[in-house]
Amino acid sequence: MFDLNLPLAERLRPTNIDELIGQEHLVGEKGILRKTIKSGIIPSMILWGPPGVGKTTIANIIANHVKSPFHTLSAVSAGVKDVREVIEKAKRQGKTILFIDEIHRFNKSQQDALLGAVEKGTITLIGATTENPSFEVNSALLSRCQVYTLKALTENDLLNLIAAALANDIKLKKKTIELKEHKALLNISGGDARKLLNLLELVTDSLGEKVKITDQVVIDIAQQRVAIYDKSGEQHYDIISAFIKSIRGSDPNAAVYYLARMIEGGEDVKFIARRLLILASEDIGNANPTALVIANNTFQAVAVIGYPESRIILSQCVTYLASSPKSNASYMAINKAQQLVKETGDLQVPMAIRNAPTKLMKEEGYGKGYQYAHNYDGNFTEFEFMPKEIENKKLYDPGKNAREEEIRKRLRSLWKDKYGY
Repeated sequence: MFDLNLPLAERLRPTNIDELIGQEHLVGEKGILRKTIKSGIIPSMILWGPPGVGKTTIANIIANHVKSPFHTLSAVSAGVKDVREVIEKAKRQGKTILFIDEIHRFNKSQQDALLGAVEKGTITLIGATTENPSFEVNSALLSRCQVYTLKALTENDLLNLIAAALANDIKLKKKTIELKEHKALLNISGGDARKLLNLLELVTDSLGEKVKITDQVVIDIAQQRVAIYDKSGEQHYDIISAFIKSIRGSDPNAAVYYLARMIEGGEDVKFIARRLLILASEDIGNANPTALVIANNTFQAVAVIGYPESRIILSQCVTYLASSPKSNASYMAINKAQQLVKETGDLQVPMAIRNAPTKLMKEEGYGKGYQYAHNYDGNFTEFEFMPKEIENKKLYDPGKNAREEEIRKRLRSLWKDKYGY
Protein backbone atom coordinates (compact mmCIF):
# COMPACT_ATOMS: atom_id res chain seq x y z
CA MET A 1 0.00 0.00 0.00
CA PHE A 2 1.34 3.40 -0.97
CA ASP A 3 1.63 6.15 1.59
CA LEU A 4 -0.90 8.71 0.32
CA ASN A 5 1.09 11.43 2.05
CA LEU A 6 3.89 10.92 -0.46
CA PRO A 7 3.90 13.30 -3.44
CA LEU A 8 2.08 11.95 -6.50
CA ALA A 9 5.35 11.68 -8.44
CA GLU A 10 6.71 9.31 -5.79
CA ARG A 11 3.52 7.26 -5.56
CA LEU A 12 3.62 6.71 -9.33
CA ARG A 13 7.35 6.11 -9.71
CA PRO A 14 7.76 2.98 -11.90
CA THR A 15 9.37 -0.07 -10.33
CA ASN A 16 10.06 -1.97 -13.55
CA ILE A 17 11.20 -1.00 -17.01
CA ASP A 18 7.88 -1.77 -18.69
CA GLU A 19 6.13 0.93 -16.65
CA LEU A 20 8.54 3.69 -17.68
CA ILE A 21 7.06 6.34 -19.96
CA GLY A 22 9.42 7.95 -22.48
CA GLN A 23 13.07 7.21 -23.38
CA GLU A 24 12.06 4.64 -26.01
CA HIS A 25 15.52 4.88 -27.59
CA LEU A 26 16.99 3.46 -24.37
CA VAL A 27 14.29 1.30 -22.80
CA GLY A 28 12.05 0.38 -25.74
CA GLU A 29 12.00 -3.17 -27.09
CA LYS A 30 15.29 -2.60 -28.93
CA GLY A 31 16.79 -0.14 -26.45
CA ILE A 32 20.35 -0.80 -25.30
CA LEU A 33 19.58 0.06 -21.67
CA ARG A 34 16.68 -2.41 -21.61
CA LYS A 35 19.00 -5.15 -22.85
CA THR A 36 21.61 -4.18 -20.26
CA ILE A 37 19.11 -4.27 -17.40
CA LYS A 38 17.58 -7.56 -18.54
CA SER A 39 21.06 -9.12 -18.70
CA GLY A 40 21.65 -8.26 -15.05
CA ILE A 41 25.22 -7.19 -15.87
CA ILE A 42 25.16 -3.51 -15.00
CA PRO A 43 28.14 -1.29 -15.86
CA SER A 44 28.89 1.97 -14.10
CA MET A 45 27.02 4.66 -15.99
CA ILE A 46 26.15 8.33 -16.25
CA LEU A 47 22.54 9.21 -17.05
CA TRP A 48 22.53 12.62 -18.75
CA GLY A 49 19.39 14.54 -19.55
CA PRO A 50 17.03 17.39 -18.60
CA PRO A 51 15.35 17.48 -15.18
CA GLY A 52 12.43 15.15 -14.58
CA VAL A 53 12.86 12.76 -17.51
CA GLY A 54 13.52 9.54 -15.59
CA LYS A 55 17.15 9.43 -14.43
CA THR A 56 16.38 8.61 -10.79
CA THR A 57 13.59 6.26 -11.83
CA ILE A 58 15.92 4.27 -14.10
CA ALA A 59 18.44 3.96 -11.26
CA ASN A 60 15.70 2.57 -8.98
CA ILE A 61 14.49 0.17 -11.69
CA ILE A 62 18.03 -1.16 -12.06
CA ALA A 63 18.36 -1.63 -8.30
CA ASN A 64 15.02 -3.48 -8.15
CA HIS A 65 15.96 -5.75 -11.05
CA VAL A 66 19.43 -6.82 -9.94
CA LYS A 67 18.56 -7.02 -6.22
CA SER A 68 21.89 -5.46 -5.21
CA PRO A 69 22.40 -3.26 -2.14
CA PHE A 70 21.45 0.24 -3.24
CA HIS A 71 22.73 3.51 -1.77
CA THR A 72 21.76 7.03 -2.77
CA LEU A 73 23.75 10.23 -2.31
CA SER A 74 22.96 13.75 -3.42
CA ALA A 75 25.98 15.66 -4.63
CA VAL A 76 24.38 18.82 -3.24
CA SER A 77 24.84 17.67 0.36
CA ALA A 78 27.25 14.71 0.30
CA GLY A 79 31.03 14.90 0.64
CA VAL A 80 34.09 12.67 0.40
CA LYS A 81 33.34 11.24 3.86
CA ASP A 82 29.89 10.05 2.72
CA VAL A 83 31.35 8.46 -0.40
CA ARG A 84 33.98 6.58 1.62
CA GLU A 85 31.36 5.33 4.08
CA VAL A 86 29.34 3.81 1.20
CA ILE A 87 32.49 2.22 -0.24
CA GLU A 88 33.31 0.64 3.13
CA LYS A 89 29.76 -0.74 3.37
CA ALA A 90 30.07 -2.09 -0.17
CA LYS A 91 33.22 -4.00 0.78
CA ARG A 92 31.18 -5.80 3.44
CA GLN A 93 27.93 -6.18 1.50
CA GLY A 94 29.37 -7.25 -1.85
CA LYS A 95 28.48 -5.75 -5.23
CA THR A 96 26.70 -2.48 -4.46
CA ILE A 97 25.00 0.16 -6.58
CA LEU A 98 25.69 3.76 -5.62
CA PHE A 99 23.37 6.33 -7.17
CA ILE A 100 24.64 9.93 -7.06
CA ASP A 101 22.13 12.56 -8.06
CA GLU A 102 23.52 15.75 -9.62
CA ILE A 103 26.98 14.22 -9.87
CA HIS A 104 28.12 17.32 -11.79
CA ARG A 105 28.13 19.13 -8.45
CA PHE A 106 30.90 16.87 -7.10
CA ASN A 107 34.30 18.55 -7.27
CA LYS A 108 37.43 16.77 -8.49
CA SER A 109 38.46 15.39 -5.10
CA GLN A 110 34.96 14.02 -4.49
CA GLN A 111 34.90 12.36 -7.91
CA ASP A 112 38.43 11.01 -7.36
CA ALA A 113 37.22 9.31 -4.17
CA LEU A 114 34.99 7.11 -6.36
CA LEU A 115 37.64 6.06 -8.85
CA GLY A 116 39.27 3.12 -7.11
CA ALA A 117 35.98 1.54 -6.04
CA VAL A 118 34.51 1.87 -9.52
CA GLU A 119 37.65 0.50 -11.14
CA LYS A 120 37.79 -2.53 -8.81
CA GLY A 121 34.06 -3.17 -9.14
CA THR A 122 33.40 -2.62 -5.44
CA ILE A 123 30.58 -0.32 -6.45
CA THR A 124 28.58 0.14 -9.61
CA LEU A 125 28.20 3.89 -9.99
CA ILE A 126 25.06 5.40 -11.48
CA GLY A 127 25.43 9.15 -11.75
CA ALA A 128 22.64 11.49 -12.83
CA THR A 129 23.37 14.87 -14.35
CA THR A 130 21.63 17.63 -16.26
CA GLU A 131 25.02 18.90 -17.43
CA ASN A 132 27.21 17.63 -20.25
CA PRO A 133 29.38 15.00 -18.50
CA SER A 134 32.27 15.79 -20.86
CA PHE A 135 32.56 19.12 -19.03
CA GLU A 136 31.45 18.21 -15.51
CA VAL A 137 32.78 14.68 -14.86
CA ASN A 138 36.55 14.22 -14.77
CA SER A 139 37.97 12.17 -17.61
CA ALA A 140 39.32 9.33 -15.46
CA LEU A 141 35.91 8.64 -13.93
CA LEU A 142 34.07 9.23 -17.21
CA SER A 143 36.25 6.69 -19.02
CA ARG A 144 35.04 4.02 -16.59
CA CYS A 145 31.36 4.74 -17.20
CA GLN A 146 28.87 4.25 -20.00
CA VAL A 147 27.03 7.49 -20.84
CA TYR A 148 23.33 7.23 -21.66
CA THR A 149 21.62 10.36 -22.96
CA LEU A 150 17.99 10.84 -21.95
CA LYS A 151 15.77 12.99 -24.14
CA ALA A 152 13.24 15.63 -23.13
CA LEU A 153 9.79 14.06 -22.75
CA THR A 154 7.44 14.67 -25.66
CA GLU A 155 3.99 16.17 -25.26
CA ASN A 156 2.57 12.70 -25.86
CA ASP A 157 4.78 11.26 -23.08
CA LEU A 158 3.55 13.91 -20.66
CA LEU A 159 -0.10 13.35 -21.56
CA ASN A 160 0.42 9.63 -21.03
CA LEU A 161 1.80 10.42 -17.57
CA ILE A 162 -1.31 12.41 -16.72
CA ALA A 163 -3.54 9.62 -18.03
CA ALA A 164 -1.62 7.05 -15.99
CA ALA A 165 -1.97 9.16 -12.86
CA LEU A 166 -5.72 9.62 -13.30
CA ALA A 167 -6.22 5.92 -14.04
CA ASN A 168 -3.94 4.36 -11.43
CA ASP A 169 -3.45 6.62 -8.41
CA ILE A 170 -5.69 5.59 -5.51
CA LYS A 171 -6.06 9.14 -4.23
CA LEU A 172 -6.98 10.68 -7.59
CA LYS A 173 -9.40 7.86 -8.44
CA LYS A 174 -11.52 8.85 -5.44
CA LYS A 175 -12.36 12.12 -7.24
CA THR A 176 -14.28 12.93 -10.40
CA ILE A 177 -11.66 14.60 -12.58
CA GLU A 178 -12.29 16.07 -16.02
CA LEU A 179 -9.23 17.22 -17.95
CA LYS A 180 -10.62 19.95 -20.21
CA GLU A 181 -7.26 21.59 -21.10
CA HIS A 182 -3.67 20.58 -20.55
CA LYS A 183 -1.39 23.28 -22.01
CA ALA A 184 -0.86 25.11 -18.73
CA LEU A 185 0.01 21.88 -16.92
CA LEU A 186 2.63 21.07 -19.53
CA ASN A 187 4.02 24.58 -19.88
CA ILE A 188 4.36 25.39 -16.20
CA SER A 189 6.04 22.07 -15.49
CA GLY A 190 8.47 22.72 -18.37
CA GLY A 191 8.67 19.09 -19.49
CA ASP A 192 9.66 17.90 -16.00
CA ALA A 193 7.56 14.81 -15.18
CA ARG A 194 8.03 15.25 -11.44
CA LYS A 195 6.81 18.85 -11.54
CA LEU A 196 3.93 17.89 -13.83
CA LEU A 197 2.58 15.20 -11.53
CA ASN A 198 3.01 17.27 -8.39
CA LEU A 199 1.30 20.23 -10.09
CA LEU A 200 -1.55 17.94 -11.11
CA GLU A 201 -1.91 16.87 -7.48
CA LEU A 202 -1.80 20.47 -6.27
CA VAL A 203 -4.61 21.39 -8.65
CA THR A 204 -6.79 18.40 -7.77
CA ASP A 205 -6.23 18.92 -4.04
CA SER A 206 -7.43 22.51 -4.41
CA LEU A 207 -10.71 21.78 -6.18
CA GLY A 208 -12.68 19.40 -3.99
CA GLU A 209 -14.27 16.14 -5.12
CA LYS A 210 -15.40 17.25 -8.58
CA VAL A 211 -12.49 18.65 -10.56
CA LYS A 212 -12.59 20.38 -13.95
CA ILE A 213 -9.05 21.20 -15.06
CA THR A 214 -8.66 24.19 -17.40
CA ASP A 215 -5.58 26.24 -18.25
CA GLN A 216 -6.85 29.24 -16.30
CA VAL A 217 -7.59 27.14 -13.23
CA VAL A 218 -4.07 25.68 -13.32
CA ILE A 219 -2.48 29.12 -13.69
CA ASP A 220 -4.53 30.56 -10.83
CA ILE A 221 -3.73 27.70 -8.48
CA ALA A 222 -0.04 27.61 -9.35
CA GLN A 223 0.02 31.36 -8.64
CA GLN A 224 2.36 32.11 -11.51
CA ARG A 225 3.75 35.61 -11.18
CA VAL A 226 5.28 35.60 -14.65
CA ALA A 227 4.17 34.52 -18.10
CA ILE A 228 3.98 30.79 -18.72
CA TYR A 229 7.44 29.64 -19.67
CA ASP A 230 6.20 28.75 -23.14
CA LYS A 231 2.61 29.32 -24.18
CA SER A 232 2.80 27.27 -27.39
CA GLY A 233 3.88 24.10 -25.63
CA GLU A 234 7.48 24.24 -26.84
CA GLN A 235 10.10 22.73 -24.58
CA HIS A 236 13.03 24.16 -22.70
CA TYR A 237 15.36 23.72 -25.68
CA ASP A 238 13.22 25.96 -27.89
CA ILE A 239 13.75 28.87 -25.50
CA ILE A 240 17.52 28.47 -25.55
CA SER A 241 17.33 28.21 -29.35
CA ALA A 242 15.41 31.49 -29.56
CA PHE A 243 17.91 33.04 -27.15
CA ILE A 244 20.94 32.02 -29.22
CA LYS A 245 19.31 33.04 -32.51
CA SER A 246 18.44 36.46 -31.08
CA ILE A 247 22.06 37.09 -30.07
CA ARG A 248 23.31 35.79 -33.43
CA GLY A 249 20.82 38.12 -35.10
CA SER A 250 22.19 41.13 -33.16
CA ASP A 251 18.93 41.81 -31.30
CA PRO A 252 19.83 42.60 -27.66
CA ASN A 253 16.18 43.28 -26.80
CA ALA A 254 14.94 39.82 -27.78
CA ALA A 255 18.08 38.25 -26.32
CA VAL A 256 17.60 39.76 -22.88
CA TYR A 257 13.88 38.90 -23.00
CA TYR A 258 14.64 35.20 -23.56
CA LEU A 259 17.30 35.45 -20.88
CA ALA A 260 14.62 36.66 -18.48
CA ARG A 261 12.35 33.78 -19.53
CA MET A 262 15.07 31.30 -18.62
CA ILE A 263 15.95 32.99 -15.35
CA GLU A 264 12.30 33.15 -14.23
CA GLY A 265 11.85 29.55 -15.34
CA GLY A 266 14.69 28.47 -13.02
CA GLU A 267 17.22 27.62 -15.74
CA ASP A 268 20.66 26.57 -14.51
CA VAL A 269 22.93 29.61 -14.58
CA LYS A 270 25.91 27.57 -15.79
CA PHE A 271 23.89 26.15 -18.68
CA ILE A 272 23.14 29.68 -19.90
CA ALA A 273 26.73 30.85 -19.43
CA ARG A 274 28.13 27.81 -21.24
CA ARG A 275 25.95 28.51 -24.28
CA LEU A 276 27.18 32.12 -24.31
CA LEU A 277 30.76 30.88 -24.23
CA ILE A 278 30.17 28.68 -27.26
CA LEU A 279 28.35 31.45 -29.12
CA ALA A 280 31.14 33.96 -28.52
CA SER A 281 33.45 31.79 -30.60
CA GLU A 282 30.99 30.25 -33.05
CA ASP A 283 29.08 33.40 -34.03
CA ILE A 284 31.42 36.29 -33.21
CA GLY A 285 34.90 34.83 -33.35
CA ASN A 286 37.59 37.06 -34.80
CA ALA A 287 35.11 39.82 -35.61
CA ASN A 288 35.55 40.73 -31.93
CA PRO A 289 37.93 38.44 -30.00
CA THR A 290 37.09 40.25 -26.76
CA ALA A 291 33.67 38.58 -26.86
CA LEU A 292 35.23 35.24 -25.94
CA VAL A 293 37.12 36.84 -23.05
CA ILE A 294 33.93 38.42 -21.68
CA ALA A 295 31.94 35.20 -22.12
CA ASN A 296 34.63 33.19 -20.34
CA ASN A 297 34.78 35.68 -17.48
CA THR A 298 30.98 35.55 -17.28
CA PHE A 299 31.04 31.77 -16.98
CA GLN A 300 33.64 31.93 -14.21
CA ALA A 301 31.78 34.68 -12.37
CA VAL A 302 28.30 33.15 -12.39
CA ALA A 303 29.68 29.76 -11.35
CA VAL A 304 30.96 31.43 -8.17
CA ILE A 305 28.13 33.89 -7.51
CA GLY A 306 24.93 32.12 -8.56
CA TYR A 307 21.45 33.64 -8.48
CA PRO A 308 20.09 36.24 -8.01
CA GLU A 309 23.09 38.49 -8.72
CA SER A 310 24.23 36.42 -11.71
CA ARG A 311 21.31 37.80 -13.71
CA ILE A 312 23.13 41.15 -13.86
CA ILE A 313 26.35 39.61 -15.13
CA LEU A 314 24.46 37.49 -17.66
CA SER A 315 22.57 40.54 -18.90
CA GLN A 316 25.80 42.48 -19.42
CA CYS A 317 27.32 39.61 -21.37
CA VAL A 318 24.17 38.96 -23.43
CA THR A 319 23.70 42.58 -24.47
CA TYR A 320 27.42 42.86 -25.32
CA LEU A 321 27.41 39.71 -27.46
CA ALA A 322 24.17 40.64 -29.18
CA SER A 323 25.50 44.10 -30.01
CA SER A 324 28.87 42.80 -31.23
CA PRO A 325 29.82 42.36 -34.93
CA LYS A 326 29.35 38.76 -36.05
CA SER A 327 31.46 36.22 -37.90
CA ASN A 328 31.29 32.45 -38.16
CA ALA A 329 34.48 32.26 -40.23
CA SER A 330 36.54 30.35 -37.66
CA TYR A 331 33.61 27.99 -37.02
CA MET A 332 33.28 27.31 -40.75
CA ALA A 333 37.05 26.83 -41.01
CA ILE A 334 37.11 23.96 -38.50
CA ASN A 335 34.04 22.40 -40.15
CA LYS A 336 35.81 22.46 -43.52
CA ALA A 337 39.03 21.15 -41.99
CA GLN A 338 37.31 18.22 -40.28
CA GLN A 339 35.46 17.35 -43.47
CA LEU A 340 38.75 17.49 -45.38
CA VAL A 341 40.33 15.11 -42.86
CA LYS A 342 37.43 12.68 -43.27
CA GLU A 343 37.77 12.81 -47.06
CA THR A 344 41.56 12.55 -47.29
CA GLY A 345 42.43 10.40 -44.27
CA ASP A 346 45.81 10.39 -42.53
CA LEU A 347 48.00 12.25 -44.99
CA GLN A 348 51.74 12.31 -44.35
CA VAL A 349 53.03 15.39 -42.54
CA PRO A 350 55.72 17.05 -44.72
CA MET A 351 59.20 15.94 -43.61
CA ALA A 352 60.38 19.52 -43.15
CA ILE A 353 57.93 20.21 -40.32
CA ARG A 354 58.09 16.85 -38.53
CA ASN A 355 59.50 16.65 -35.03
CA ALA A 356 63.11 15.41 -34.92
CA PRO A 357 64.02 14.68 -31.28
CA THR A 358 66.56 11.93 -32.03
CA LYS A 359 69.72 11.67 -34.14
CA LEU A 360 68.24 8.83 -36.19
CA MET A 361 65.19 10.87 -37.09
CA LYS A 362 67.38 13.78 -38.17
CA GLU A 363 69.41 11.40 -40.33
CA GLU A 364 66.17 10.19 -41.89
CA GLY A 365 65.38 13.77 -42.95
CA TYR A 366 62.91 14.75 -40.26
CA GLY A 367 62.89 18.55 -39.99
CA LYS A 368 65.22 19.00 -42.99
CA GLY A 369 64.47 22.15 -44.95
CA TYR A 370 62.30 23.77 -42.32
CA GLN A 371 62.42 27.58 -42.50
CA TYR A 372 62.24 29.19 -39.06
CA ALA A 373 59.94 32.20 -39.54
CA HIS A 374 61.74 34.43 -37.05
CA ASN A 375 64.93 34.26 -39.12
CA TYR A 376 63.24 36.23 -41.90
CA ASP A 377 62.11 39.83 -42.39
CA GLY A 378 58.72 40.43 -40.86
CA ASN A 379 58.95 37.07 -39.08
CA PHE A 380 57.57 35.40 -42.19
CA THR A 381 58.71 33.27 -45.10
CA GLU A 382 56.41 31.67 -47.63
CA PHE A 383 56.45 27.95 -46.88
CA GLU A 384 54.05 25.09 -47.57
CA PHE A 385 52.85 23.48 -44.34
CA MET A 386 50.06 21.33 -45.76
CA PRO A 387 50.54 17.72 -46.88
CA LYS A 388 51.43 17.54 -50.58
CA GLU A 389 48.03 16.17 -51.61
CA ILE A 390 46.18 19.26 -50.34
CA GLU A 391 48.70 22.02 -51.02
CA ASN A 392 47.27 25.54 -51.33
CA LYS A 393 43.96 24.51 -49.73
CA LYS A 394 42.19 27.49 -48.14
CA LEU A 395 40.04 26.67 -45.10
CA TYR A 396 39.83 30.00 -43.27
CA ASP A 397 38.11 32.80 -45.15
CA PRO A 398 37.96 35.91 -42.92
CA GLY A 399 34.50 37.40 -42.47
CA LYS A 400 33.39 40.70 -43.91
CA ASN A 401 33.76 42.88 -40.83
CA ALA A 402 36.25 45.52 -39.77
CA ARG A 403 38.55 43.32 -37.70
CA GLU A 404 38.62 40.39 -40.09
CA GLU A 405 39.13 42.68 -43.06
CA GLU A 406 42.36 43.67 -41.29
CA ILE A 407 43.19 39.98 -40.94
CA ARG A 408 42.41 39.45 -44.63
CA LYS A 409 44.61 42.39 -45.59
CA ARG A 410 47.54 41.00 -43.56
CA LEU A 411 47.16 37.48 -44.96
CA ARG A 412 47.00 38.89 -48.50
CA SER A 413 50.19 40.87 -47.95
CA LEU A 414 51.96 37.75 -46.66
CA TRP A 415 50.70 35.07 -49.03
CA LYS A 416 50.10 37.25 -52.10
CA ASP A 417 47.77 35.33 -54.46
CA LYS A 418 48.35 31.88 -53.03
CA TYR A 419 45.06 31.58 -51.16
CA GLY A 420 43.02 34.25 -52.90
CA TYR A 421 42.64 36.50 -49.90
